[in-house]
Amino acid sequence: MALPVYTHAICLDHEPGPGHPESPLRLQAVLRALDDPACAKTERIEAPLASRAQLARVHAAGMIEALFAASPAHGQIFLDADTAMSAHSLTAALRAAGAACAAVDAVFGDSQRRAFCAVRPPGHHATRDTPMGFCLFNNIAVAAAHAFAAHAIERIAIIDFDVHHGNGTADIFANDSRVMYASTHQVPLYPGTGGVSQRGVGNLVHVPLAAGAGSREFREAFVSRILPELDRFAPQLVLVSAGFDAHRLDPLANLNLDAEDYAWVTTELVAIADRHAGGRLVSTLEGGYSLTALHESTIAHINALA
Repeated sequence: MALPVYTHAICLDHEPGPGHPESPLRLQAVLRALDDPACAKTERIEAPLASRAQLARVHAAGMIEALFAASPAHGQIFLDADTAMSAHSLTAALRAAGAACAAVDAVFGDSQRRAFCAVRPPGHHATRDTPMGFCLFNNIAVAAAHAFAAHAIERIAIIDFDVHHGNGTADIFANDSRVMYASTHQVPLYPGTGGVSQRGVGNLVHVPLAAGAGSREFREAFVSRILPELDRFAPQLVLVSAGFDAHRLDPLANLNLDAEDYAWVTTELVAIADRHAGGRLVSTLEGGYSLTALHESTIAHINALA
């Protein structure tokens, strides 16, 4: 059976501007990887628009209104030094969040248990009230809140292996014991959060990695810290913030993972989903700024999901 991939052409039209690392070339590299003969069979599904009601479960009304109001007719505007909007960015962001919600609905259906969202802009830095770090809406958080509202479950695990800490996701769920958020990330590095002592209500598991860390340290973080916590938590849905910027080729960070590490961690997370969540796992694209690494890592990730 083909793995469903939720995406939309307008995600290629989000233009942060010349030289910006979060360029449309990233998603193009991911989509090419999906067509590579080495990649497992996928079925592309058009991502719907997220509704304002879905966004409002995790984002402040003022933030939502401000992003709608800020959307430019042409060119770019910058919300901060890193985070830009162009004419199609708002719609792309709505499709990205909508993709994650639709993928959640799919894995609670009769035929699919896993899905991938090939979307941009990414989401995990967007906090309850602030877009930041290339992110407008927090796609994975919107999906989690949708799952609680639509599917009557009680426990969701979000695993984030992006090289940057998902401060937005941690911010949104820090006081929600229904959500376990686990993250490996390089420290020090943007956004400067994600220390071990940041535990929320006991539901945040942060495993910082030093610059230069590679496969051994990454896998040990999961084996010794994250996977046991996931088994204890017994999630009814597994959500993955799939950033591929901890790859050794990535220009924005200094970790040394390779595609095999992404295949390994994905396989481990699929096993968690199989043990506790009826196999239900949704992954959504976050960072990754080497086009070569994106291609290799996407294939590894999709093959392990499929």
